[in-house]
Amino acid sequence: MATLTASATVRDREIVSPDDWIARRKELLQKEKEFTRLRDELSRQRRELPWEKVEKQYVFDSPNAKQTLPDLFGGKSQLIVYHFMLGPGWEAGCPSCSYLADHFDGSLIHLANRDVTLEVVSRAPIDQIENFKQRMGWRFHWVSSFSNDFNHDYHVSFTKDEMAKGKLSYNYEMMEFPSEEAPGLSVFYKNSAGEIFHTYSAYARGLDILVGAYNFLDLAPKGRDEEGLAFTMSWVRHHDKYEEGYFVDPKATYIAPKSSGSSCCSEHHSK
Repeated sequence: MATLTASATVRDREIVSPDDWIARRKELLQKEKEFTRLRDELSRQRRELPWEKVEKQYVFDSPNAKQTLPDLFGGKSQLIVYHFMLGPGWEAGCPSCSYLADHFDGSLIHLANRDVTLEVVSRAPIDQIENFKQRMGWRFHWVSSFSNDFNHDYHVSFTKDEMAKGKLSYNYEMMEFPSEEAPGLSVFYKNSAGEIFHTYSAYARGLDILVGAYNFLDLAPKGRDEEGLAFTMSWVRHHDKYEEGYFVDPKATYIAPKSSGSSCCSEHHSK
């Protein structure tokens, strides 16, 4: 079925000669190189952030056994945790988080050979996680923080009392947030003495860098084609749902999942 998007056609473009096209492309190339250098510098500054020691003990539920935070490193010194929005009782994981997670499996072997373990954590019970993981066909390791405060401590899960106050601490500021679960990423380092340090966390559009498909779309004439959508990521589906009458209503707003009061929200890509 044809997809209704924010703009059905690419707006008119200036048409130039091959020589003029090369000249214009080279002008843009200089800006792209500047952006690359700025990104490299930002990455350097990110690596130079101070660390905070993780003193709290966390025990997670995995498919086969209980695992501590040190266990999640899997013998590596660096751990990247993706906070996946799948809350207790949700019928499915967040479509936008699933969009990100579709990029994970192919990265695992490369990360492992650079001393990095990628782990996915959600607050849903492990049986619920395993059922959704099987449906999606993913292989990455995914554990449950249902029995600990990990999600709350890293500001990606919120209590009913916090929700009732109207504003929550998310993405390093107080804001309104229509979900008890939020997306995020946290990075940890374990030294030779077994001490663990929190080195970085990112939320909202700070997660864009993880989405390879977005980077491809940014190269195409229509780009992400989200400007006219009331809810930026309303076009995203679980990868097994695109053929089921796929249709994008540009006026559609955020809709909470069945059996829960929360799911993905426009804050993910509006901050």
